[in-house]
Amino acid sequence: MIIQIEQYIALFFIYSFAGWLMESVGDTIRKKKFVNRGFLIGPYCPIYGCGVLLITILLQKYNDDIIATFFLALLICGTLEYMTSYVMEKIFKARWWDYSTRKFNINGRICLETLIPFGIAGCLIIYIINPFLLKYISMVPNIVMHIIIGILLVIYIIDMTVSFKIILNLKEMSKEFKDNTIEISEKVKKIITKKSHLHRRLINAFPNIKDNLHFCNWEEIKNKIETSKEEFRAKIDSSKEEFKAKIDNSKKELKNRLEKRKNDIVEEIPNKKRDR
Repeated sequence: MIIQIEQYIALFFIYSFAGWLMESVGDTIRKKKFVNRGFLIGPYCPIYGCGVLLITILLQKYNDDIIATFFLALLICGTLEYMTSYVMEKIFKARWWDYSTRKFNINGRICLETLIPFGIAGCLIIYIINPFLLKYISMVPNIVMHIIIGILLVIYIIDMTVSFKIILNLKEMSKEFKDNTIEISEKVKKIITKKSHLHRRLINAFPNIKDNLHFCNWEEIKNKIETSKEEFRAKIDSSKEEFKAKIDNSKKELKNRLEKRKNDIVEEIPNKKRDR
């Protein structure tokens, strides 16, 4: 049982890496510069690994029916892609991919153009690729497999933790742009100007997030910050003048009271002498 679970985990990492490689190469060719796809730091896209595991586990009993395998693989992968897009958008307030410009799409989350390759890939995975991979995976000694899977899982968990923290920072940025206070704008500026390599990789991999977070509107935000600073300085100067005027008035009142008290004392001295 443990060996079978480890084989499934091995398939997960293999296909996650293959998905990352396929997307990165495709984007690199289109943009003519290297693009590290995926929201994790490491070279893997978990949605591909999860999709293959679901196909591998759920479609075992349909091995003799290639038509059923095709349509079920299409359905499983399409549902997974749609739900992943929906959940990530709800959590992080950002659309990670968008098929709105393609024909036969559903809410821009899935489209026929990608669903058909899912069905074809599902058939290839079930009938050709999985048997080939599992043949060689099963040849790895158990102790070696334990060590490899253990190391991969530790790295993956750390990667998930760190990457999730970075994405949450991006989420905070999208929230902060809704509030135009000076303090928040300065915080956003600090995040943008000092963002790490990992932030830049996420922005390059998912340009829709860049648009969602209004990076292109930084000049407008900068102008608002400068305007707010000027208004704040004007209010401080006005408050200083009011405070100074109050102090001067208080000094005059105190001086008048002292003068009045002094005159009263001077008048009281002769009266006391006559009383004696």
